[in-house]
Amino acid sequence: MADDPNTRERILATASGLFQRQGYHATGLNQVLAEGKAPKGSLYFHFPRGKEQLAAEAITAGAHEVRDELRDALDAASGPVAGLAAVAEFLGARLVATGFRAGSPIATVALDIAGESEPIRTACAAAYALWGTEIAERFAGWGVPADRRGPLATMVIAAIEGALLLARVRQEVAPLHEVADVLGNLVRGECGAATGL
Repeated sequence: MADDPNTRERILATASGLFQRQGYHATGLNQVLAEGKAPKGSLYFHFPRGKEQLAAEAITAGAHEVRDELRDALDAASGPVAGLAAVAEFLGARLVATGFRAGSPIATVALDIAGESEPIRTACAAAYALWGTEIAERFAGWGVPADRRGPLATMVIAAIEGALLLARVRQEVAPLHEVADVLGNLVRGECGAATGL
C-alpha cells in the first residue's frame, strides 16, 4: 500500500490523544482515522494487529514524550524541590492546553483495559518503568542513597499520577503543585548531606 510516510505517526499521535481523553473502550478506530486524516486501509497496514497494537504503541510513544519532558525539567533544576516543581509545571501546562481533558498518557488506558490485555498491560508497565528509571537516575545525581532511589521514584510516579487525576476532576493544577512541593521536600530530605540540596 502506497502511503504518506507521516501517516503512521499521525495515526499514533491522534490515537494517543484520544486514548488519554476517552480511554480505550470509548475510542473507535473510525474516529482515530477521521481525526488523524488517514485513509481507511492505512490503520491495518501500519498496525496489523489492530486497536490493541495501536493502543500499546500509543502508550509507548506518549511515555517517551513525557520522559523527554521529565528529563528536560529535571536537567534544568538545581535540586529536587525545583525539579519536581518544574515537572508539575509542564504537566499542568499539558492539562490546561487540553482543557483538562487529557492527563497521563498511561493511566486512562491502564485503568480501562490493562487488566484485559497483556500487550497493553506490558506497555503500561514498561512506560512506568521508563519514567521510574529517569527519575531514579536524577535522584542518584542529587545524592539519594541507592537503596532509596527506586522506592522514591515509585512514590513520585504514583503521587503525580494521582495529582493528575485530581487536577482533571477539580479543573485546576493546584493538586500537581501541592504534591510536587511535598515530594520535593521529601526527596531533599533523602539527599546526601554533602550535596547541600
